[in-house]
Amino acid sequence: MSFTKHYQAPNITDFMAIRNKVGWQNPAQSVVAKSLENSLFHICIEIDNTLVGYGRVVGDGAMYFYLLDIVVDPDFQSAGIGKSLMQEIERYLSKQITPGATVGLLAAHGKEAFYQQFGYQPRTGEPLGLGMCKFI
Repeated sequence: MSFTKHYQAPNITDFMAIRNKVGWQNPAQSVVAKSLENSLFHICIEIDNTLVGYGRVVGDGAMYFYLLDIVVDPDFQSAGIGKSLMQEIERYLSKQITPGATVGLLAAHGKEAFYQQFGYQPRTGEPLGLGMCKFI
């Protein structure tokens, strides 16, 4: 299976559709557009001009970087697309981060092992705490 990569924000409709396919909800289209616009890095993977994988990095571009929306169309999971997304994100980060920077992500339940192969570790609560989220 061959796929194409590009490094611009995806079409908003395609982005919202792939999120829906994995059971994620979307805010208003205008909010999605602004969110994508404010991202530091995008990686899209397409097969036959159809978005089948996406990931992005947000943050301040210096001290803090967060991986978001790492998503693969369920019809194409287990085909190496997620790994390819992460390799591209890691390549971007390797050129941007400096000592002392923090790279974080919120892994979907059951996906922790996938991210551990790229060096991400669960927070155990010591010494920093488990972290917190506020969902609006």
